[in-house]
Amino acid sequence: MAATATSDMEKLAKARAAVGDNYTPSEDEEYMSERQLDYFRMLLLDWKKSIHDAAGQTLQSLQDGPIREPDLNDRASSETDWGIELRTRDRQRKLIAKIDAALRRIDAGEYGYCEVTGDPIGLKRLIARPVATMTVEAQEAHERREKISRDD
Repeated sequence: MAATATSDMEKLAKARAAVGDNYTPSEDEEYMSERQLDYFRMLLLDWKKSIHDAAGQTLQSLQDGPIREPDLNDRASSETDWGIELRTRDRQRKLIAKIDAALRRIDAGEYGYCEVTGDPIGLKRLIARPVATMTVEAQEAHERREKISRDD
């Protein structure tokens, strides 16, 4: 785990150096150019780092926080808060898996292209959702098929 974190930090520093501070991908450039890939790598690694930092803060809070509240209402409120926090961390754990998959797609040269149609996903969608694997149209069709199969 520590080796992976160090490797991620090295990749993040390299991507930041390649991209610069004020760069934002534009439609005028070649799609998924090296600079765009470095931008998305930096975006994904920053996101992953912030999730790890938040998880570390949650863990520290769990270790420091009171185990038992004397008042039943306070205890119920604390347990509810911790339940919500732990569910959030579980969702973020799943998000880290998607971030890692997106980073692997960058390394493999597959990032930015729909896994269903092979068409470009689009810069605006990737900036909004860097872990996206499908174009908006393919995602909508996928969700319609899911809804139909759930309704059956």
